[in-house]
Amino acid sequence: MVAEDDAKQAELVRRYLEHEGHTVTVVGDGRAALEEVRHREPDLLILDVMMPRADGLDVVRILRAEHREVPVLMLTARSTEDDLLLGLDLGADDYMTKPFSPRELMARVRTLLRRNQRSAGPAPGPTPAAVEDRALSVGTLRVDPARHEVSVGGTPVVCTPGEFRILAAMATEPDRVFTRARLLEELHGFDKYISDRTVDVHIMHLRKKIERAPRRPARLLTVFGVGYKLTDPARNGRHASS
Repeated sequence: MVAEDDAKQAELVRRYLEHEGHTVTVVGDGRAALEEVRHREPDLLILDVMMPRADGLDVVRILRAEHREVPVLMLTARSTEDDLLLGLDLGADDYMTKPFSPRELMARVRTLLRRNQRSAGPAPGPTPAAVEDRALSVGTLRVDPARHEVSVGGTPVVCTPGEFRILAAMATEPDRVFTRARLLEELHGFDKYISDRTVDVHIMHLRKKIERAPRRPARLLTVFGVGYKLTDPARNGRHASS
């Protein structure tokens, strides 16, 4: 779905998407975007920030408050880091500033769709992809890349694609310290203005979801001056959040 109040811009994006084989719905304001997502959730929402009736930031805020996991790619004429971080902080998965290259937009779309596609079942044979998609456990935290699912003590945890990519990467090597630069690599495809503060935003949100006391984390720890690591609280004598 494309939510864009500029008719010419919306038509351009629609044509490129349809050329790649996608079925596209176009709406021209924030409220229409919310109604359409609630009626029939799309595989991806391309969302302009500056729209009438409800701007793109409000749309993302409401969708995430309703626990809707639709991937969101935001488009905006704003280009300051604070504006970009605000969109990510609210739950957007990627961000592009106008004017943008339609070819780059399509590349971003393919990346988000690929990362959010659920596995239809295990492929036969021990292929490398099958190994990479195996479920990962760090204490009672379980990350399942194939199904794009996270749980703590058996309780499902809803993560955005960016949060999931960070958590999955860290779960492959428990207790390893990941620098912000390394974690930012897991978020490749973000706008050039995004800095390593993006990682801090995702870590903050993850702690709210997997920690019993986010201000006193026991699983997702800060290694001051270096980065972050994911650990098993029980093994390290910390208070687990299961």
